[in-house]
Amino acid sequence: MTEMVLRPTTGRVAAPAIDMSTTLAGASFPNPVFTASGCAAAGQELDQFFDITLLGGVVTKSIMLAARPGRATPRMAETPSGMLNSIGLQGPGIEAFLDKDLSWLASRGARAVVSIAGGSVEDYAKLAQKLRGRPGLVMIEVNISCPNVEDRGQVFACDPQAAAAVVQAVKRATAPGIPVFAKLSPDVTDIASIARACVDAGADGLSLINTLLGMVIDTTTMRPALGGVTGGLSGPAIRPVAVRCVWQVRQALPDIPILGMGGIRTGLDALELVLAGANAVSVGTTVFGDPTAPVRVLDELARALVERGFDRFEEAVGLAHRPPVSHVPEDPDPVGDTPPPAPPVRFEGQA
Repeated sequence: MTEMVLRPTTGRVAAPAIDMSTTLAGASFPNPVFTASGCAAAGQELDQFFDITLLGGVVTKSIMLAARPGRATPRMAETPSGMLNSIGLQGPGIEAFLDKDLSWLASRGARAVVSIAGGSVEDYAKLAQKLRGRPGLVMIEVNISCPNVEDRGQVFACDPQAAAAVVQAVKRATAPGIPVFAKLSPDVTDIASIARACVDAGADGLSLINTLLGMVIDTTTMRPALGGVTGGLSGPAIRPVAVRCVWQVRQALPDIPILGMGGIRTGLDALELVLAGANAVSVGTTVFGDPTAPVRVLDELARALVERGFDRFEEAVGLAHRPPVSHVPEDPDPVGDTPPPAPPVRFEGQA
């Protein structure tokens, strides 16, 4: 059994002893809770609130080959139970990321899952090549929900052939032993078909889901609230969509590792995705309101599992797919549980 960690923000002992370890495509992690790409940069901001090495892994913000200024402001807009962002993959470029962010994660002892993004298949391959042999790197997450500049704005994740081409190129350029996960968009008719295309192209696992495309209009200015007009919807509002996508992909591909994400705020939210089929989860948008959310979710998830009688985290993965119980035997009513007979009904004029 793996003893759970202390809550560094409160000092209290976390959940009772339970094996929270998980394995993703041959890579072992001490627990199944990760950060989500785009919500905590490369982890340095969160490390002031809790020890990031306590997490299963740190998923970095998607990095591109060259530095990128991002989209016009405003870039964020609140919406009921969610948030829209239109950041535009702002970042320093791969060279600065390697020198500053990935080297810091390695020195800190964190398990780094690097998210990469590009405008062409060649961009993705070059990024994977530059990551070869880098200390601290344990996995690559391929963000294919980016406009494909080679195909008039088509998003890679919305086309099976385009998605497969990116995954194949990244897999070929990635060092042996480093799992490659494709991050899929829910904005498709059949997410299982995209998932299958990625796996056939060599993906070792899948990350589900990216944000949903949304829009907010400011009723005061009567104009789009975001400078980029549309943005990615995240937060609790999308959790049912994430659960549905994980469920469908787990049904279609029962053996593929899944990193689930989308609207997780609590341990029970995480458990829902795990029961649907996720082997691990990423916690994202909620950190904007609670920077300690990832370790809190880990604590709550462990407690929820213990309360339900689990000895190991992996026992819960995909459990909701088990056949339904056709008949639940009813125990005899306990003594004294039989309600007293109702008084006789008397009608008007009756003696």
